[in-house]
Amino acid sequence: MARQARLDAPEALQHVMARGIERRNIFFDDEDYQFFKERLGKLVLDTKMDCLAWAFLPNHFHLLLRTHQIPLSLFMRRLMTGYVGHFNRRHHRSGHLFQNRYKSVICEEEPYLLELVRYIHLNPLRSGRVKTYGELERYPWCGHGVMMGRDRVSWQRSEEVLGNFGKGLRKSRLGYGRFMAEGAGQGRQPELKGGGILRRIKAGESLASVKEELSDPRVLGDGDFVERVLKMGGEERPVARLSGE
Repeated sequence: MARQARLDAPEALQHVMARGIERRNIFFDDEDYQFFKERLGKLVLDTKMDCLAWAFLPNHFHLLLRTHQIPLSLFMRRLMTGYVGHFNRRHHRSGHLFQNRYKSVICEEEPYLLELVRYIHLNPLRSGRVKTYGELERYPWCGHGVMMGRDRVSWQRSEEVLGNFGKGLRKSRLGYGRFMAEGAGQGRQPELKGGGILRRIKAGESLASVKEELSDPRVLGDGDFVERVLKMGGEERPVARLSGE
């Protein structure tokens, strides 16, 4: 099956993921992580991209970005190509480092922004990279430490996220910390990886009365949001059928 073209649009919130080829490591040591972190930060500032969450693991990474005038494809090409060149030179290798192309999902900000921040920042805990939620704050390759004030970077939009948890830095960090701790036991949550969201059937509601909604693997949101995104991308999609029809 042919791969679908990526969707992109100015002011779009995008969950971006990339994995090493054959699931091999893309980071071997702290120097690799640090180079990638510095390159990401420089590009975020140069392109005025918003970075709201990030996490690097040995064989993959997650980013939560909001695009503006620079297309995501250009941003990611500069990020990944530059890193591959550095990695190959440093480790005396050649060829591809990443598995195929990166994956990106356009996300509806309400209600998914905070859930995505939590999902991404808990990634080192879910993967076993850190053993407890308390250790996560000290993991240097994830934006959670920035949110909690342990690390400082100028390019992460931590104040925007913290603003959802109250006024004042101390109060907002306490609220964010509680929110993260409450989700520490969550699993992989495949529902946050795209595909559109079909409206749940309410008690006593017949299947025939439920509004059919669009679904697309490149979008996370309800049917109306999926439709708007597809129109912005110049695409039309048939309405997804609910199971049982």
